Amino acid sequence: RAAGIKRVIVVGGAGSLEIGGGKQLVDSPDFPAAYKSYALAHRDALAVLRDAPDIDWTFFAPAAEIGPSDKVGKFRVGARKLITDAAGRSAISYADYADAFVSEIEAGSHPKEIVTVAY
Repeated sequence: RAAGIKRVIVVGGAGSLEIGGGKQLVDSPDFPAAYKSYALAHRDALAVLRDAPDIDWTFFAPAAEIGPSDKVGKFRVGARKLITDAAGRSAISYADYADAFVSEIEAGSHPKEIVTVAY
């Protein structure tokens, strides 16, 4: 705030995405223990953003699985909820995530929202 920053785009984690029943992915019993502390920290950071009415923020979360693979160029964009395919898998490549992230920076289409991308 002191620096005059009006817009913040956070690279978050999939753990903050809703999976139904009022639960987030981090609350799932299958959530990897190795990532739990990071996911809980992201949830705390998200709470801080939500409590800052004077800041335009976007929390940009990848799919549950993100990794190196070929850029597909086609993906789905959603808000708040984990996106899965017909088999129940939630995945995105680094390249497609980066493409979606840059598009959000340029367009600013999701103010004060959790955004996610997946195939």
